[in-house]
Amino acid sequence: MHGSRAALKRALISAICAALSLAPVSAHAHRPKDSARLSKIGPAPEISLTDQDGRPFSLAAQHGKVAVVTFIYASCTDTCPLLTAKMVGMQKKLGKDFGPRVYFVSVTVDPERDTPQVLHQYAEAQGAKLSGWAFLTGSPAEIQDVTRRYGIFVKKQERGDVDHTFLTSIIDQSGTLRVQYLGMRFDPNEFLRDVRSVLREQPGR
Repeated sequence: MHGSRAALKRALISAICAALSLAPVSAHAHRPKDSARLSKIGPAPEISLTDQDGRPFSLAAQHGKVAVVTFIYASCTDTCPLLTAKMVGMQKKLGKDFGPRVYFVSVTVDPERDTPQVLHQYAEAQGAKLSGWAFLTGSPAEIQDVTRRYGIFVKKQERGDVDHTFLTSIIDQSGTLRVQYLGMRFDPNEFLRDVRSVLREQPGR
């Protein structure tokens, strides 16, 4: 009896090990080693909008820097402030690289209410350093074009809330999309490793 139990136990352990060996790899199991590189998704869609100071902004003008693009809106009371606060934490950890080598871009999904002035106030309230971070708005058609090309779902509710996809994109120095995080629960340490991996690369190589 004991022998049959032991045999059954060994069979169960073998089955579990086999199942684990066939388990799907995590969606973010692409983390590079020091000598490895992140894959290239493709050219990042251009963004040509208006920043929080009313000035024209072009993503193409940021070539030579690593750009990080997120989508938010200023009157959001739950998830957007949490995502922005998370990015402020990244801003601090990037230290002297933030601004000169890494640039954050937050695009509103509520252009009717998010004027440049509103976005400027939002940025200051959140602790964003505008020397390395642009908060962008534009006409509804311009915003719709950007969200469509980045694959962002947007739906405004009757009470004014805006349901939308939370997508954070890392774009390299040559304008190539390298990593995208869906949702806001991504690991900040993983994010920093990805950004620094791209920073180590030489543009155009």
